[in-house]
Amino acid sequence: MSLPDWTGAVVEPSAGDDPPSPDEWRAVEVPGRPAEFAGADAVAYRTRFPDPRDGDERATLELRGLFARARIWLNGDLLGEHGAYFRPARYEPDLDAENELVVECRAPDRFGGVYATDRVPDERAVPGIWWGATLETHPETYLDSVSLAPRTTDDGAAIDAEIAVEAGEDLDDRISLSVRPQGFRGGGVMERARVEADAGERALVEKTLELRDPAYWWPAGHGPQHKYAVRAKLGGSERVVETGLSTVRATDGGLVVNGQRVPARGFSLLPTGDPTWDVERAANANANLVRAYGHVPPPAFYEAAADAGVLVWQDLPLAGPGEYDADRATDLAGRLAEAVERHPSVAAFGVHADPTDHLSGVGPGRLARYKVRWRAWRASYDPTVDREVAEALPDDAAVYPVSGVPGIDPDAAHLYPGWEYGDAADAAWLTEKYDCDGAVGGFGAGALATPDGADDPDGVADFDAAAHDAHVSGGVDESQAYQARLLKTVTETLRRRGIDLLAADALRDADAGAGMGVLAADGTEKSGYAAVAASLEPVQVVLDAYPRAGQSRELTVLNDTPEAVSGSVSWTAGDRSGGADVSVEAYGRETAGRLRVPDGAEAVELALDRGEAAVTNEYRL
Repeated sequence: MSLPDWTGAVVEPSAGDDPPSPDEWRAVEVPGRPAEFAGADAVAYRTRFPDPRDGDERATLELRGLFARARIWLNGDLLGEHGAYFRPARYEPDLDAENELVVECRAPDRFGGVYATDRVPDERAVPGIWWGATLETHPETYLDSVSLAPRTTDDGAAIDAEIAVEAGEDLDDRISLSVRPQGFRGGGVMERARVEADAGERALVEKTLELRDPAYWWPAGHGPQHKYAVRAKLGGSERVVETGLSTVRATDGGLVVNGQRVPARGFSLLPTGDPTWDVERAANANANLVRAYGHVPPPAFYEAAADAGVLVWQDLPLAGPGEYDADRATDLAGRLAEAVERHPSVAAFGVHADPTDHLSGVGPGRLARYKVRWRAWRASYDPTVDREVAEALPDDAAVYPVSGVPGIDPDAAHLYPGWEYGDAADAAWLTEKYDCDGAVGGFGAGALATPDGADDPDGVADFDAAAHDAHVSGGVDESQAYQARLLKTVTETLRRRGIDLLAADALRDADAGAGMGVLAADGTEKSGYAAVAASLEPVQVVLDAYPRAGQSRELTVLNDTPEAVSGSVSWTAGDRSGGADVSVEAYGRETAGRLRVPDGAEAVELALDRGEAAVTNEYRL
């Protein structure tokens, strides 16, 4: 059951073993992030509840999403401390007839990730119980948890299961285990695992479940999203956990999934609301990748990504300049890897995002390239610690120890031409000058969502008003049009150059009124959403640069699928039109002629008709 009737209060972080005792408690919602506590260093939460057990039943308390560090008391006694919000805090407490639970949550230290930056408003980073607080009852002996680690073998695949059993009495029994395909025909597995324990012991049982002719999980557009349900049963206690099988290998240019090249394209996600909704909106915009920038989403996010066929690039909660405790970072990396290892969509990890900001604020203008070269030449960063931490992450995933701007030789580049420096057309120069031909983990520009979006005297999180005003002089329409042109230019430039892993920054605004997202904070589409969706079509016809009246542009057909395609390209620009037939090999690029934009044209419209499918691409002038 969920624990109800919570109250909360801002408190001074406790130093001893006694729970905080503020003068006044206010009614709050748990799970949640009470806005009235925004900016607090520590917040205490309290609830009272009766003992729910009947007879010999046992109870477990589980607190999920304890951000960012927590201490927990029950009836005045310290139950424990917790320092990884993405792992649940789980206890079997000694209950009285009536009980008082107090949880003190503290603001993040160096490992707050994006929550400790100005990219997220204070209201999203309130110390609290974000994901849930439950009290479950169980029989004397019960299955407490099931952890799964799928892997491939020489004979097919296997799922390594670890089952935790709480023995309320002497135990010598067998756990029934089954593996069943979910929504597809395939071979299941039935096994039994012996468990022995003395009364009061916690037994860990390990069992390998062999799968013959396994069905793999694939990213959308490359195959089906097969998953398996693993069921463990002991007496009347049962646990069911889903998993899937996929292999990921990083190459210099991108990802190989299940032995097949997969161009991965999508968005960075900021913690803006319901992450499962964000996954859906990303998939609707032709994304097959989402990056959890500098934070760890709740478990439902990974389930949604697996169902949608969307790959996940998962960062550690570590962002921004500054040193950090390498041992703690390594511990967090190991915990994070264990927390997500059953999810087949998790393909990549990041360690340290944006460790320098040496290109921030260069600005537009004809001297921008010179300033970028100068600052990049003077920049320095030692990634030794980041690379050491990366060793704690899975060997069979793509790992990017450092993601940041050019000049520090990042493993994944962040490129912001047309926003922090220069103009959008500088994307090609940047990728060539600084060898950014691997992963690109961030690019984009901010835009207004409402007419007064940039008028807040305290500023808007994740929106640089000065950068915006250097490029845009009008209101919402001009602002969003500029963002759309920039995103379209950079996305298509990177795709034409064969960069196989890219994430536009970002999907949704972190704050109301303005931001880097192509969606407003409330989910309303900006102009950039449709523009990027067109640019991310797996098979698309694009121009070599954003068109302007009087200029000539080359057409290129991009094919990011494992099958050859052919069709007819057509274009319209003002009163002119043309076209050509084209065939493109798998993962290929093929030119399809040139066009000249006449004076007075309001748009250039491209189309690729493949018979059974057609796509369009529009450039508003």
